[in-house]
Amino acid sequence: MCGITGIAGFKGYCPNMNQLQSMCDTLYHRGPDDEGLEIRNNVGLAMRRLSIIDISGGKQPIYNEDNTVRVILNGEIYNFKKLRQELESKGHLFKTRSDTESIVHAYEEYGIDFPLYLNGMFATVIHDLKKKRILIARDHLGIKPLFYYYSEKCIIWGSEIKSILASRLVKKQLNMGALGEFISWEYISGSQTLFKNIHKLEPGNILVVDLENPSCKPKTYWDIPNGKESIYKTMDEWSEEVDFRLKQSVKDQLVSDVPLGAFLSGGVDSSLITAAMGQASTFSIGFDDPTYNELKWAREVAEYLNLNHTDEIIKPDITGLFDKLMHFMDDPIGDFSIFPTFLVSKLARKSVTVALSGDGGDELFGGYETYLADQKAEQYNRIPLFLRHFAIEPAIRSLRPRRAKKGLVNKAKRFIEGLTHPQEFSHARWRLFAGEEARNRLFTTGALQQMTVLPESHILNLFNRAETQENLNKSLYVDVKSYLCDNCLVKTDRMSMAASLEVRVPFLDKELVELAFKVPSRFKIHKGKTKVLLKKIAAQHVPNHCVYRPKEGFSIPIKNWLAQELRPLMNFLLERKRLEQAGIFNSSQIEIMKNEHLTGRENHSHILWTLMVFESWYDRWFKG
Repeated sequence: MCGITGIAGFKGYCPNMNQLQSMCDTLYHRGPDDEGLEIRNNVGLAMRRLSIIDISGGKQPIYNEDNTVRVILNGEIYNFKKLRQELESKGHLFKTRSDTESIVHAYEEYGIDFPLYLNGMFATVIHDLKKKRILIARDHLGIKPLFYYYSEKCIIWGSEIKSILASRLVKKQLNMGALGEFISWEYISGSQTLFKNIHKLEPGNILVVDLENPSCKPKTYWDIPNGKESIYKTMDEWSEEVDFRLKQSVKDQLVSDVPLGAFLSGGVDSSLITAAMGQASTFSIGFDDPTYNELKWAREVAEYLNLNHTDEIIKPDITGLFDKLMHFMDDPIGDFSIFPTFLVSKLARKSVTVALSGDGGDELFGGYETYLADQKAEQYNRIPLFLRHFAIEPAIRSLRPRRAKKGLVNKAKRFIEGLTHPQEFSHARWRLFAGEEARNRLFTTGALQQMTVLPESHILNLFNRAETQENLNKSLYVDVKSYLCDNCLVKTDRMSMAASLEVRVPFLDKELVELAFKVPSRFKIHKGKTKVLLKKIAAQHVPNHCVYRPKEGFSIPIKNWLAQELRPLMNFLLERKRLEQAGIFNSSQIEIMKNEHLTGRENHSHILWTLMVFESWYDRWFKG
């Protein structure tokens, strides 16, 4: 596990070592154990290392036998031992025990198809000195990040945007279209970032750049297969097959030369991961608000599985923590759960260097209430229009939100809010926090005119790509390719790396993902129940009442904090004069939203928080 960065010059441009060092230094938190920097033939490779495998011999860059190909890696290759055996049988000579070295020999053997032979989480860069080209590849599901900037002069890449900016070759320009997406969805989709000329390499993509005749055209090497559901297996047969594949994935990801543990919330996904680990050290946190505290479930699962469990009830200095975490949000998300993710990572890092997480279970096996909401919307629409529009909806909108995390009132208000968005968004209606009407109020006319593509377009495009998928799997495909990779995995990567902790995600094993999309929809969501198959499997390993309980989610009482601890910070970042000077947002509308939230009239926490994150980001990266 590392942070990687680098620069390749074109037409005689050559990076210098001071420049490369500055870029590398921005990634210190991702790899405090070691660094490697090298410039050859106008190509500079740099990395910070968190030593996990082959601690003494895995220094990067790593070369092939005749020093004509070199590689740097952020991530882990779980099948490197098997791959090594195959490559040695073909005559390749290895100098280290590192998983990184398997990549350089796989490239020698399989060319640009080498990512297809890797099982792991990775962002990797290969420099072929003989063929005078570089290859930049990102893992199948986008677990590890990779950003790049391309110009006539050079291509620059990095695990985080701050490493690219440290080259001092990039003119900062705000991507207003991406900002529209960010405020709408709390994340930015696909290849976009908030910087107009800096891009994400998308999951399952590879970028091959000829250094003598450069161009920049990423290509997809893998996507979730658009296959039909397998309808001939029973629930028990599917249960056995998925359970076996998950256990195998966990086993594969236990390879490590340093202490390893797991996050445990007591929910289905994390419980399954820890049950498959056997003896394990587990970690969880809770808050003093009882509706945001799941520690009793984590403790019960840990006791049942005889785990070495550590937990804490946290009451953090939330304002100070905000400033600290925003440093790692140069590719920002508006997800509140960055706070608990960082805090549990910090707790785990006291004891281990690697932790396994349950990310991905909901997106593969139907765990979100948004899928149920879409089904309930069909039933709701059977109620006469007059009753819906003139009785039910006004009555629900008139209710004040409750302080608790969920509850009937809060769910009802969110359900009605989601119905205001176009039906073609399907379940994603309940992920959208600022639709077209809200954006027209929030943004100035000048800002809106710069948004040439609708922020919802990526959802519609993904539904079109998933056209041959069956029923629910279309929605799951959309979430895997958007919410999971552009929000959840970003959160996990940034916040764990901020604590110098490697986090692995066994649910996102490529073979398990492909298997999950063959499982019939009725074994995922059925009769108003979510994650049916996975819960059946979990009930074989942990107590039933720990499995069949309401889903809570990993969150914080942000709506309450905005009216209390975070109120001064909100007032500062969303102050009317400062917003008017920037000319992006309608300050009057934001004042109305602040007042409604502070008086308890409405819960605007999602939009207010996302605005605060953007303003902090803009201060840091544009105002210095």
